[in-house]
Amino acid sequence: MLHRQYFVEQAKVERLVARKNQKSGFYNGIYDRYQYPILTREFAPVHWRYDLDEESNPYFMERLGINAVMNSGAIYLDGKYYLVVRVEGNDRKSFFAVAESESGVDGFHFWDYPVQLPDTCQEETNVYDMRLTQHEDGWIYGVFCSESKDRESSDLSAAVAQAGIVRTKDLKNWEWLDNLTTLRSPQQRNVVLHPEFVDGKYAFYTRPMDGFIETGSGGGIGFGLCEDIAHAVIDEEKIISERVYHTLTEAKNGAGAVPIRGKKCWIHISHGVRNTAAGLRYVLYVYATDLEKPDQVIAEPSGVFLVPFGDERVGDVSNVVFTNGAIARENGDVYIYYASSDTRMHVATTTIGKLEDYLFHTPKDPLRSADCVKQRCQMIGENLELLESEGF
Repeated sequence: MLHRQYFVEQAKVERLVARKNQKSGFYNGIYDRYQYPILTREFAPVHWRYDLDEESNPYFMERLGINAVMNSGAIYLDGKYYLVVRVEGNDRKSFFAVAESESGVDGFHFWDYPVQLPDTCQEETNVYDMRLTQHEDGWIYGVFCSESKDRESSDLSAAVAQAGIVRTKDLKNWEWLDNLTTLRSPQQRNVVLHPEFVDGKYAFYTRPMDGFIETGSGGGIGFGLCEDIAHAVIDEEKIISERVYHTLTEAKNGAGAVPIRGKKCWIHISHGVRNTAAGLRYVLYVYATDLEKPDQVIAEPSGVFLVPFGDERVGDVSNVVFTNGAIARENGDVYIYYASSDTRMHVATTTIGKLEDYLFHTPKDPLRSADCVKQRCQMIGENLELLESEGF
């Protein structure tokens, strides 16, 4: 018999799913933020968390709790918006689950079952942060972090990160391919598959790393080509977005959402990390690469693109925003899905036109305080002249 508390908890989930999202009062002219998160752990189906049978669970205790939902790949298919969400259980293990919406900004609800990937590697302990690439070869690829214990270290927290690769046509049936091999980098995270062939090959954006957390000699976001996606091997990785001293990428950076094809460029929404007294701070930044040569950066606006605001700053890992999914519609609308503080999912909306204006007309970082204030004073002077000419 169903426990009567089920109906109480189910009603809570249904109210969250039915809640309409509105644009917040935030303004910067670049994108719109929204009043509510689009997914939190409270959106997880009741039957994922509780044994519903009154006989076996008389107190209706949560048996398999959900700690957080975050870091979602995103894709638009058959008139709906789909997220492949990283769901973290109370046991700290992450898994993937599909949530869908008709609007892209609210109404997201999970499918009945989480994603069950083929279990082909017994050493793998954890999986997370899938990027979804709708490739021109006809497949939808999921590239994610596959984490295993570092057996060569006595440190219990030591781990090895690799880029796992799966593919699907419907987000239901998944084929597991070999993990990405990068011959010159011992570990990889934040790997993204480019949506088009480059010189007839599959192209990846990589993040060369010496260790699981520290990038070490890894210089930034890399770019590499491979012949065979089923057995992907990259020899040379060219660094295209470098780590730079006293900038938002000083500690590390990584590819975020799958690049968006614009009218002028490929639009890259990535994350940068710097160290602070409060720990690592993750923010988003944007750069552009050439449409024909996506390994060549052609625009780099100064500073941050999106940072955690208000309640977004608080959570399991505070003061963090992270994206690994964005959707660009044929009409030019763009939906950027981002997580805050490794806890919940949000959306920001903009357009390709706005993003390209931001990319090509926002000045580049001069890298020195003296030059930055000169840059700002030049704009102030021009603005004051305009105000005076208009009679203000």
